[in-house]
Amino acid sequence: MTRVPVTVLTGFLGAGKTTLLRSLLTQTDGKKIAVIVNEFGDAGFDGSLIEDCGSKACADGDIVELKNGCICCTVADDFIPTMDKLLSRDRTLDAIVIETSGLALPQPLLKAFAWPAVRTRATVDGVVTVVDSLALSEGRVVLDESALEAQRETDPSLDHEDPIEEVFEDQLACADLIVLSKTDLVAADVLKDIETRLSRIVRPGVRIVRSKGDVAPEVLIGLGAEAESDMAARQGHHGEEEEHDHDDFESIVVTAPASDSLETVRQKIASAIALPGILRIKGHTRVKDKPASVVVQAVGDRVELSFARPDVRTSEHLVVIGLKGFDHKAVQQTLTS
Repeated sequence: MTRVPVTVLTGFLGAGKTTLLRSLLTQTDGKKIAVIVNEFGDAGFDGSLIEDCGSKACADGDIVELKNGCICCTVADDFIPTMDKLLSRDRTLDAIVIETSGLALPQPLLKAFAWPAVRTRATVDGVVTVVDSLALSEGRVVLDESALEAQRETDPSLDHEDPIEEVFEDQLACADLIVLSKTDLVAADVLKDIETRLSRIVRPGVRIVRSKGDVAPEVLIGLGAEAESDMAARQGHHGEEEEHDHDDFESIVVTAPASDSLETVRQKIASAIALPGILRIKGHTRVKDKPASVVVQAVGDRVELSFARPDVRTSEHLVVIGLKGFDHKAVQQTLTS
């Protein structure tokens, strides 16, 4: 039996995974592709962006959104039944793409491909890790772990186990391909330095490509890695641990009233993302007297706003993801004032 190739698309919060996936689905050349989108938090958002991309690669039922937590923690409850359902349909698939939550660890997901319900019908064609070059250039994520450890030894106030660095390390360790995103926002010499440092961290033979939002499908699909059979080479910070959690992170959902203008939306989002501990804001909101909702994407100090297609139904809520203990009330007040 021919196994369906599965591409696992991973990368930290706001790295550009959904943008890359939307681009891929508009360049499928007739291939039939199913998509599993995983969200951290109680409300979905990225799935609506995929449905909004206008691609004919995905038929009804081919886009599945998992919103019960990170996919790495809900393998038995969510992922295995979803894969079984997709693989059991009459429609023969050419590929499946899984976009994980930005906080997901890829390793537990790969191990799930050894489950009887999946192993004879699907294989991990490759793990594509999207790396935010702008975040690296601004120091929001650190590449040089040895330098960070040296700094920790001289400065006791530094967190010795940074949860962001741990997730990032695991995502890099599992990669078959690194896609360096937002390269149009970073100087050429800085990009070259980032590529050099990344090449020292990832496994030998892992290719690093640059992206301004799109990559040719043949670069992303067809890697032939069978990653689930090579787990020993893909151990990151968590090693072979079976148990892990995301207690260092949390999310809330905010429903904001319609704003007077797009600029007002921008100001509110910029103020909220600047609050201590906030990592990511995404979702939809409204501007008065506008038929289409506003698509909100914010990470770091970068706020991106655009109008959704008027014919696409959206839920007007914002998902805010941050470090455990961030001030929920301050976020609510900032976004709803």
